[in-house]
This record gives sequence, structure tokens and C-alpha cells, in this order.
Amino acid sequence: MADNEQKAMQLIAEAEKKLSTSKSFLGSLFGGSSKVEEAVDCYLRAANLFKMAKKWAQAGQAFCSAAQLHLKAGVRHDAATNFVDASNCYKKCDPNEAVSCLLKAIEIYTDMGRFTVAAKQHQNIAELYETECVDLGRAMQHYEQAADYFRGEESTSSANKCMLKLAQYAAQLEHYDKAIQIYEQIAKSSLDNSLLKYSAKEYMFRAALCHLCVDILNAQHAVEKYCGLYPAFADTRECKLIKELIEHLEEQNMDAFTEAVKTYDSISRLDQWYTTILVRIKKQINDNPDLR
Repeated sequence: MADNEQKAMQLIAEAEKKLSTSKSFLGSLFGGSSKVEEAVDCYLRAANLFKMAKKWAQAGQAFCSAAQLHLKAGVRHDAATNFVDASNCYKKCDPNEAVSCLLKAIEIYTDMGRFTVAAKQHQNIAELYETECVDLGRAMQHYEQAADYFRGEESTSSANKCMLKLAQYAAQLEHYDKAIQIYEQIAKSSLDNSLLKYSAKEYMFRAALCHLCVDILNAQHAVEKYCGLYPAFADTRECKLIKELIEHLEEQNMDAFTEAVKTYDSISRLDQWYTTILVRIKKQINDNPDLR
């Protein structure tokens, strides 16, 4: 490992030497550009050796140096690739720097009109904000931008995946109107596709739960609307649960509310998102003596 690190450092020194030679008057007369290409090659080889030695920050820096040289030479696609490689190294040691590298790559990709690739990198940034940097607000911004680019390139399925993530976090951060709007929109578009029709019930269920976090009457109207749009929804366990929950909220019957959720969960496991939203809805029984 130490051997790889040493070789990498020698290559960095070699690259810097080639660059200083290319800048001199004689160097510019005798193949300055080839010296720059050789320097890029040294940086890339050094980056891979640093990776082998698990020196992630140094590997990231070497990839960035190669990217900057590619940019100056006008080889933009290679520069963007180097920035993405750098971000993959920084992910292991400095997530904020990883985000910074991906933003530089995105700038190049959008300038080149490569919006699908740019969208994927926005997705990668959103995932970093979900897990490493933990900033759900920023994760939402990048999922929204990714969805926008995917939609522009007619990648509806990828756009919807990003929008569903956006809705998930919007609800978690109590931006219920935004979450409802997204779930309803995707539910409607799913009904137009025979292969996706069945998934509409999940989005209607999520939207109805978000309505319940805000207002019972709105939730009742929403369920009626969903049954009108998709008559099969009325017979689903999800719709029956929403109706039961509305009834127990109106009666302020906490035990019956808990029992209804337990019964549903015993057949269809409720994940962390559902649990969080249901706890908030249940809290209304204590917080609002008059729910109407």
C-alpha cells in the first residue's frame, strides 16, 4: 500500500514538472500541448495508485487536477468524467467535496446538452444529501432538478422515481400540499398505463394519509375523488383503512385507531415513512379535541 502511495506521489511530482516545462518559452515552442497530455496521464495514473492505497482524498485531488487540464484543453467530456471519478473517491472521505465535483460535472454535461447524464448526477447528489450530508431540503432540490431533466428527455419512469422521492421527503418535512400534488399527479398518470395501473392505489393511499395530516374533511373528499378516478380503489385494503381511520379520528377513539393500523400492518408491513405519518395523524386525537 505504502509502495503505491509513493509511486503516486512521484507521478504527481512528474506531472507538475511537465506542466512547468510546458509553460516555459522553449517548452511552448517544442510541444507544450504534448507535455500537458503527459501530465494528465501522470495525474490519472497517480489517482488510480492512490485508490489502490485507499488514499481517497489524494485520489480525488489527482482526478480533479486531470479534469482541470482537460477543461483548459477543451476536452470537456473527459473533464466531466474525471470530476465524476473524483467525486466517487471523495464520497469515501469528504461528501461535501464529492457534491462539489458532481456540480462541476453537471455544469459541463448541461452545457453539452447531455441532460440525461446531468439528471443522473443530480440524483447522485440527492442520495449524498440523504445519507452522508443529511440535508433533506437539498436532497429534495436535486431530486426535483433531476426529474425536470429526465422529463425533458422523455424519461418519464426515471422522472417519476425522483418525484416520488421528493414527495416522500416533502411529507416528512410536513410540506403536505407538495407531497399530495406529486402523489396525485403520478397516480393519475399511472392509471393511463395498464402496466402501472395497480401502483396507483399506493400513491392514492399516500396522498390520503398526507390529507389526514392536515384535515379530515379534505381527506374524505380526496378518497371520494380517488374512487371516482379509479373505482377499484374502493375495494382495496388501503381505502378501507383510510375510511376506518377517519371514523376513529372523528370518534377520537385512539385504541380503535391503533388496532386498525395493527391489523393492516399484520398483512402488509408498513415501512418507516408510513409509521411516521400515522403517528402524526394519531397525535391529532390528543392535540385536537374538536377535529371538525
